Amino acid sequence: MTRTCIVAAKRTPQGRFLGELSRRTALELGVAAGRAALDGIGADRIDVTIVGNVLGAGLGMNVARQIGLALGVPMDRPALTVNMMCASGLQAVVLATQAIATGQAEVVLCGGTESMSHAPYLLPRARSGYRMGDGTLVDGLLRDGLVDPSSGQHMAFSAERLAQHYGIERAAQDAFALRSQQNTRRAYAEGRYQDELVPVDKLERDEHPRPDTTLEQLAALRPAFQADGTVTAGNASGINDGAAMLVVCAESAAVRNGWPILATIGPYAAVGCDPQWMGLGPVHATRRLCERSQIRLNDMDTIELNEAFAAQALACMQELSLEPDRVNPDGGAIALGHPIGTSGARLAVHLAHRIARGWTRRALATLCVGGGMGLALVLE
Repeated sequence: MTRTCIVAAKRTPQGRFLGELSRRTALELGVAAGRAALDGIGADRIDVTIVGNVLGAGLGMNVARQIGLALGVPMDRPALTVNMMCASGLQAVVLATQAIATGQAEVVLCGGTESMSHAPYLLPRARSGYRMGDGTLVDGLLRDGLVDPSSGQHMAFSAERLAQHYGIERAAQDAFALRSQQNTRRAYAEGRYQDELVPVDKLERDEHPRPDTTLEQLAALRPAFQADGTVTAGNASGINDGAAMLVVCAESAAVRNGWPILATIGPYAAVGCDPQWMGLGPVHATRRLCERSQIRLNDMDTIELNEAFAAQALACMQELSLEPDRVNPDGGAIALGHPIGTSGARLAVHLAHRIARGWTRRALATLCVGGGMGLALVLE
């Protein structure tokens, strides 16, 4: 089978909800990250554009196509927008790998983009008319991005369920959240994000981290979703804007064109699971990946586990018997933020640069997915 590799990986900073990037659409953010990724490669080399995006209402048709054309990808090259909720950006990388492995493409621009700040409000009955009485304004951010349609519950209730089931107390969640902030602060101090970031407007670094966070501050926060719960704004991921894009190609194309290989893409696995326990998606996906590929989780020296919630991440670590030092050594979504269609691609971007720098030999990227799924992918 054709070996696939990453030859470019860039991302925008991740902005706070209604923050510095809120004036930019997901299209504009995707173009900014894509332009940086294509520098030195050329848009004319792209055979297909594949982009993950969840909150597409009002964005215009097929944002991947819009991004490709805006970047100068030839008009005869197709484009595909992917919605696999939180895994959308990483699934775009998987689809790029599959296209190359099957001979449908040689060089692919892929990734994810999201502006949660631009999620529109919806008037579901406006087209047919309300006739009489009041109508309900529906928040598209919640309807399409954060609430499970099968249960009608916000994703946070899955985290509360996991915390109760696994006995994960509030103090442990807050300690994990503090670790995410501290690891992010240290990573910035050591320059571990400098190779992947491309400034947008005046924003040069992630806007969401709170590097001066203390345990006392976290402990003072009230439960955000359940009166007697443990999930707070401090130990959950953020609502954010940002984009991450990669150029994935056949290894032979990289060698032929003299493109430096950042990382090679290994096996991957996607699974479905009970939506009520969607936070365990990484556990199921990782186990299936290891079974299919006959690899051991202990062979991974770095694991990027998307931090949707501290309780969710800790439950996965408990199930997989993961040592904390291997998980998110440079911080995670609690500190950096979680623009849902982008996050999977951000994991791949960061791991590609860690591998290129020699900080990581073999890595796993994995996410839980709204609606009850999980995705895991190996980079080396």
